[in-house]
Amino acid sequence: MGVSIDIAGLRPERVAVVPSPLAELGMALHALSEPSHHPGLQGWVTGVTARLDPHLADRMCEADFLWRTTFSDLFLPSAGTPGRGTLPGGTLAEELDLLDKLSDEQFVDAALEFTCALPYGLPGAGPLADEGLRRRSLELAAARGPRQVLFTERLLADPPRIRDWLRQFLQDCDDAFFAGTWSRLRRQLAADTRLKTDLLRHRGLAEALASVSPAVTLDEAAGLITVDKLGEGRTATGDGGLLLIPTSLGRPHLMVLHRHGWQPVLHYPVGSPEPAAPPTVDQLALRMTALSHPVRMRMCRHLARSAYTTSELAQVHGMTAPEISRHLSVLKKAGLISTRRRGRYVLHQLDVTVVARLGSDFLEGILR
Repeated sequence: MGVSIDIAGLRPERVAVVPSPLAELGMALHALSEPSHHPGLQGWVTGVTARLDPHLADRMCEADFLWRTTFSDLFLPSAGTPGRGTLPGGTLAEELDLLDKLSDEQFVDAALEFTCALPYGLPGAGPLADEGLRRRSLELAAARGPRQVLFTERLLADPPRIRDWLRQFLQDCDDAFFAGTWSRLRRQLAADTRLKTDLLRHRGLAEALASVSPAVTLDEAAGLITVDKLGEGRTATGDGGLLLIPTSLGRPHLMVLHRHGWQPVLHYPVGSPEPAAPPTVDQLALRMTALSHPVRMRMCRHLARSAYTTSELAQVHGMTAPEISRHLSVLKKAGLISTRRRGRYVLHQLDVTVVARLGSDFLEGILR
């Protein structure tokens, strides 16, 4: 489970760490639309929302599906430019110019990613060229609501009109609240960029990726980066490069752009440290499965209060020692109990710290 990036043949100079003002604006719009994903930004969200012009707030709702789920690949246009080696612009204006360089087909496909859940990461014609996909896009949009229908109809009928609308909207957001936010955040992002670039140059890609997140691993022998996520996907750098783009507003999201034909991008949060060893998605599934069994739930009630031997648990629950041992094995494999020896007895106890963290670990895992 997860997203993999094939980096076979990738030259070190084709790996770049670069902040992106447009990507950060996309994350800002996401945080304003889904503040529950970002409890640490509550003060910022409240302040921006209170000062927001009502007309701009209404416009923000017209196409919020472009950034509500996470945010559309439209906010990373450098990845879609020909050559698969373009870097993000240094200013929002430069990035909007890169957005203008995307073809209508690229723009429409990326804009419909969340609206209509069209295939992602696969080659083939999009809804502008494929009449069947066009009908399917409108059908899926109808299931999502009237705003998605109206947006999709306008997008398919007149892509330049929607492109102009989006550019003007993003410029208005910059004037209203983002310019000040970016002025404050870019120092932190620049510092992280210097740190990651230094790691790349002096210690290599593996250490740089390890500093991005414990959820990102590199198999150097196989030439494969793996990002532990609930979703699945594959991409490759091919003859292009790899972009690492930091975000100050993004935690807990760790996103991978793996759209077919686009340059792979790792969009990662900076600012507050992650747990030393966050559980993988598979470990989370294992723990939740282990706790879902009624017998093991009753066992945990006792193991949370004190340490027990296998025979003591068997007596308490009216079960045989081998039956209790099998349940203990499941809990131990999931990392939910600890064991220690006292003389000739082996004592088992619930790791309450791990269990207490399970809810936040689960949320981090599904939002990663």
